[in-house]
Parts: sequence; C-alpha cells; structure tokens
Amino acid sequence: MKNIHSLNRRHFLESTALVAVAASSPAIAQPTETPTPETLVGELYASLAEKQKNEICFDWNHQDSKRGLLRSFVANNWNITKAEINSDFYNDSQRAIVQKIFEGIIAPEWHERYYQQLEDDAGGFGNEQSIAIFGKPGEGKFEMVITGRHMTLRCDGNSADHVAFGGPIFYGHAPTFNEDPQHTDNVFWHQATEANKLYQMLDRPQREASLVAKTPKEQSVGFRGNNGGLTGLPVSEMSNDQKEHLQKVLGLLTEMYRTSDREEAMQCLKTQGGLDQCTLSFYKDQDLGNDGVWDNWRIEGPSFVWHYRGAPHVHVWVNVADSAEVKTNS
Repeated sequence: MKNIHSLNRRHFLESTALVAVAASSPAIAQPTETPTPETLVGELYASLAEKQKNEICFDWNHQDSKRGLLRSFVANNWNITKAEINSDFYNDSQRAIVQKIFEGIIAPEWHERYYQQLEDDAGGFGNEQSIAIFGKPGEGKFEMVITGRHMTLRCDGNSADHVAFGGPIFYGHAPTFNEDPQHTDNVFWHQATEANKLYQMLDRPQREASLVAKTPKEQSVGFRGNNGGLTGLPVSEMSNDQKEHLQKVLGLLTEMYRTSDREEAMQCLKTQGGLDQCTLSFYKDQDLGNDGVWDNWRIEGPSFVWHYRGAPHVHVWVNVADSAEVKTNS
C-alpha cells in the first residue's frame, strides 16, 4: 500500500518542479491541477468552524461504545453523525465540496446512476446522509466517511493500512422495497445478471457445489482467512472460460469506483492469492419468483468478501484487505 506521507512528499517535489518550469518560461500557461477527493477533504476540514469540528471530527482511532472502532463500522442504513449534508449545519460552499468529494470517489460514468439511487432511496444527494472526518488532513492519517441509507463510502488517501476502499463499504438500491424478480429500474441488478450467466455456464456438479441452502447474515462480512469454512464452488475448479466470465463480473462490481480504489482492491485480491483462492456461492432460500435466477450470492476469499443480497431489494456488502489479520466492524 502506498504511504500517505511519501505521496505528499512526491506531490511536493512535483509541484516544486512545476514552479521552476513556470519561472523559466513565463509565457507558457501552466495547466491547473484537478483537486483530488483527498485534497478536497483537506479544504473542507480547513473551512470548518470549531463548533462543526466538535460534532463531525474524531480522532483516527476513536472508539464508539456500541460500534467499536467507529471509522471502520459499516451498516446498510445508518448515520455516522447527526447533521445531514443538506442541513443548515453546513454552508453552501461546504456542501458543494462534499458533493465534489462524492463525485471524485465514484467513476464519472456512474454519476447518473448513483444520483438515481440517491433520488429513489433518500430524495437526492445530501438528504438523510451525513459525514465524519477521522484524523487531521495534512497532519497524518485521515479519512472522510459518507453514510446514509444504502451507502457507506470512504475517502482515505491510503491512510487506512492494508484495506481497499478505506475499509468496508456498502451500496444498495430500492426503487420499490419489495422488488419484482426482474428488479426493474435497480441500477445495480446487472451485476447479478452477469453472475447468473456464469451459473448457467457451470456443469451439473459445479452447480451443485455452488448452491448453498441458506443465505448467511448479510452483515457477516468478516474474514475467514485460510482456516476453511468457505462455502460454494472453488474458483480453482472452474474452466478458463468460466474464470474469464468471473473476471467480467468482478469488473462490473468494481467499475463504479475511481481507478485508484479499483486498483487497490485488485492488488489486495492478488496478495491473498487471487480469484483462485475464492469461492462462488449462490443461495437458494430467497429466490424471488422461484425462477432459478439467484438473487443472493457471494464471492469470498481469505480476506475478500463481496456479498450481494437481492431479496427483497439490493444490498451489497464489501470488505477487501490484503490480509485476513485486518479487523473490521459491521
């Protein structure tokens, strides 16, 4: 994992070099660097009044009496702090910065779909959502967490060691609470469609191995490590074309996020042995429409969990690290 301090030093040296070039060639216009979500978190933090900091800022290792290490907690519907983003707790400039941070974490081609999810589930961005900042930007490790209904997103600049996405994350969507078997208008359902195409590619023994009687608790996304206990079909027993399709599914699962987060997740998976160390499970107990299109499924490895629950609507829990020794809360 990259070290945040080495990144800052590299950016400083690069900035110094640009200044030197500009000084020697004053007639040449220098491009303006696009701010990253991390630099925007620093800008937001600097703009906060002390009263605001007292309510939404915490020490890096702040412990909550109910949730443990608050920075790494994840749930399907929760608010990490009380003040909603769209409330008058923030001024217009601060709300705009928070939205830019959100748009920087999400891949541009996914903005429209994410805003649709937010409209359906919360009445738009900033409603029923809140933020918290852990640590102090510019003074060491820091992370901003956005929470609300069907959302836990993180912006950490690689401050959180050994984990992808800054820690466990969550996404979901409910155009209607009890969706039809086709999950009409759900912006994430295509991920499950591709996973079910892989099921159709399996032979009979593989299908039998992949089918699991009961869906585990969706929030149970802690790492099992190499001690066994993984359910479903081992990816190592798939054919090359089946593995290629699973790679396509994995690409669809991660394509929503910015490039650096996708790359970090793939590096974590590689470190723990890649997809060949994972299993694929389809759960039989909550099949909407009894159509054999499995609504609930999971890809799981020693320190990789992508749990997809499609009944009665989509909930997806994600926990990825480069070691099963990493402890997270849910």
